[in-house]
Amino acid sequence: MKKTLQEIADFLGGRVVGDGAVEIHGLDNIEGAGAQDLTFAVEPHIEEAKTCQAAAVMLPEGAGDFPKTALYVEEPRAAFAKLLELFTPKLEFPQGVSNEAHIGKDVKLGKDVVIMPFAVVDDHAVIGDRVTLYPHTYIGQYAEIDEDSVVYSNATVREHCRVGKRCVIHSSAVIGSDGFGFTTKDGVHTKVPQVGNVVLEDDVEIGAHDGIDRAAMGSTVIGHGTKIDNLVHIGHNCKIGPNCLIVAQTGISGSTTVGHNVTFGGQVGTVGHINIGANSVYAARSGIIGNMPEGVFCAGFPVQPHAEWLRMQAAMKRLPEMHKKLKQLEKKLAKYEKA
Repeated sequence: MKKTLQEIADFLGGRVVGDGAVEIHGLDNIEGAGAQDLTFAVEPHIEEAKTCQAAAVMLPEGAGDFPKTALYVEEPRAAFAKLLELFTPKLEFPQGVSNEAHIGKDVKLGKDVVIMPFAVVDDHAVIGDRVTLYPHTYIGQYAEIDEDSVVYSNATVREHCRVGKRCVIHSSAVIGSDGFGFTTKDGVHTKVPQVGNVVLEDDVEIGAHDGIDRAAMGSTVIGHGTKIDNLVHIGHNCKIGPNCLIVAQTGISGSTTVGHNVTFGGQVGTVGHINIGANSVYAARSGIIGNMPEGVFCAGFPVQPHAEWLRMQAAMKRLPEMHKKLKQLEKKLAKYEKA
């Protein structure tokens, strides 16, 4: 695709300073952009972008003068995301059900579905309009996939689970694996039947190799608009609120309730049966061991306010020096005690 910078500006509602007729052939980051590419820069990377090889640089309004041809917009990151969609042609697949797919009995298929070879839709499942199932997906009995959702290769949506509209389930994710429930007597572990399901509300994205456990009873719920990175585990009976962000390798133990707009950094872990308040942020590798209020920014194990954790980390770096001074003071004190 080729577009002039002015055409791109018109598409984004931005303004060009410099040569609006320059042709843009592609998009790239600051380091990789070539002489026919557009890149974007926000602080603290604007200075670096001044010497890049890109044909033009997209900048935030108010960034000031720039030595290269520039496209000014209100939100460069969001604008660049729109351009990525424009410059990347969508994959196209023939509509319909492949002859090499398996469709069980009493399955309900919506309009304009794409069901590729070796996908399995088991008995009594419901597949909504414009749903895409990639090869080797498995949709279990009585499961429901609502309209415009995509399930990528090797992903599983098990029996009775429900997936909302416009959801994305990436490869090898499992929606509705059994919750980890056992009783132990005389050293023997006996499985507790997990008879609930998982509900993904609309606009949820599930990363590759995620495991979302079905509830023992009732539903494990992932709220509207929540986005989950790869390699995340959500335990049984969790209730994850709307618009949360859950980064890779996070583990949320069973029966945890999470409010809306909560962000978990990578490798965060929680105990189970707790409530985590809305509008909160937990830095990478935080350990959450109890109920948490709304609107906090926390870090560390056990979790604590982020500013407090930073002070503690700074103090820990001084421990060898402090230990040395303490030994010196002990020696001086010992001399005074002998005197």
